[in-house]
Amino acid sequence: MRETDFVQSLQRGLAVIRAFDAESPALTLSEVARATGLARAAARRFLLTLVELGYMRVEDRRFALTPRVLELGHAYLSSLTLPDIALPYMRDFVAAIRESSSLCVLDEDQIVYVARVPAKRIMSVSISVGTRFPAFATSMGRVLLAGQTDEWLAGYLASADLTPMTSRTIGSSEQLVAEIERVRRQGWAMVDQELEEGLRSLAAPIHDSTGRVAAAMNVSVHASRWSLEKVREELLPRLLETAAAIDRDAQASART
Repeated sequence: MRETDFVQSLQRGLAVIRAFDAESPALTLSEVARATGLARAAARRFLLTLVELGYMRVEDRRFALTPRVLELGHAYLSSLTLPDIALPYMRDFVAAIRESSSLCVLDEDQIVYVARVPAKRIMSVSISVGTRFPAFATSMGRVLLAGQTDEWLAGYLASADLTPMTSRTIGSSEQLVAEIERVRRQGWAMVDQELEEGLRSLAAPIHDSTGRVAAAMNVSVHASRWSLEKVREELLPRLLETAAAIDRDAQASART
C-alpha cells in the first residue's frame, strides 16, 4: 500500500476503541492518551467524536464503549457462515466430553475466537467471541500457522513476539518451526500448559472449499483431570471426527 493511501486518523481512532477491554472497561482521558500514545488533545477529540457517534459514553469523566460498537464487527460475523455450521457439532461434542470447545480464525499473529461452547469450568481468564491470544502459544494458533505458506511463515517469524506465556511455552523460532512441521505431518496440535499453567488444549483444522485451513477447533481441559495419554486416546479421535463433520458440511454449503 502506498503511504498516501494510509489514513492515520482512522488508525488512531481504532486505537482509541481498542484501548478498552475487559480489564479496562472505563478509562479517563489521561488513561486513554497513555494507552494509545496520543497527545491528550488528540485523544480528547477522538473520544468526543465517538461519544457523538454513539459508540462511547462518558460519565464522571470516565469513558466507556456502548453496545453500538458491536456494529463494527457485525458485518464480518454475519458474513461468516462457518460458526453457524460448526456450533451444532460443537455443542454435541461438548455435551459428550463435558469440556469447553472453541472455533478460531487467524488475524496476523493472533487467533480470534469466532464461536465458543463453554463448559462450566476451565480457565482463569474469561473467553468469549472476539477474545484474542498469541497464535504461537495456542493449539488452534499452531494449526492455523501450519496451514500457511512457508513464505507467509517466514514473514510471521521475522516479526512475531514470542515472549513465553508460561515456563513451558516454546520461546524460540527454531522450536516453533519444528512444532509447526509436526502439526503439518500429523494434522492436529496439542499444547501442554503453554498458554496457562494447568491448561491442556487439543486442536484440529477446519478447511474451506479450496482445501485451505480457514479455522481451527479445539478442546481445552485441565491437566489435573486429563493426562496427556488420556487426551490423545479419548479426546483426539472425537475432535478429529467432529472437525471432519464440520468440514463436510462447510464443503456442501460452499457448493450450494
